[in-house]
Amino acid sequence: MIARLTGRIDSAAEDSVVIDVAGVGYLVYCSARTLGALPPAGEAASLHVETHVREDHIHLYGFESLAERDWFRLLTTVQGVGTRVALAILSALSADRLSDALIAGDGDMLTQAPGVGPKLAGRIVAELKDKAVPAGEAGPGLAGGLAGGQPDTVDDAVSALVNLGYRRGDAFGAVTGAARELGSGADVETLIRAGLKELSS
Repeated sequence: MIARLTGRIDSAAEDSVVIDVAGVGYLVYCSARTLGALPPAGEAASLHVETHVREDHIHLYGFESLAERDWFRLLTTVQGVGTRVALAILSALSADRLSDALIAGDGDMLTQAPGVGPKLAGRIVAELKDKAVPAGEAGPGLAGGLAGGQPDTVDDAVSALVNLGYRRGDAFGAVTGAARELGSGADVETLIRAGLKELSS
């Protein structure tokens, strides 16, 4: 089983990249987010890899981060989410934003990905919500949504934005994003101001 590839970028397509490792070209399917982070052809790159072996093929899926790879694994455990849909979700949402959406129970954010309708989004939220944990808490090695900021402070800031008329999912995403940038010392008023700035941009 291949878990990691390090080599030079040979070529890239819309949904995949060929990595030359000691003269052997490996075709690796990736999210648009990972493809966008890779260097141009001829330069060195390294990807975390998930290997899928089937009767008629062996497919490699590559990820820039372990968090993205872990979410890919979890997403494909949900009925109706194959590898293509999982990559579409990870193309539309970063690992942090996906975690935020699940914690907030915001299926609408998941429907940004092609192939994900409201019913499937609801199933994903229901089955994976407990897997989305704030950073620093015990969990399956996933990038969580509250990297920086205390949970009570974040909740208070989110509630304030909801009272101002914003959707909870949008408010949650804006506040947790601000909490990651500002760190654990940010108070409620600071998070509210930063959240409002994000929502109005």
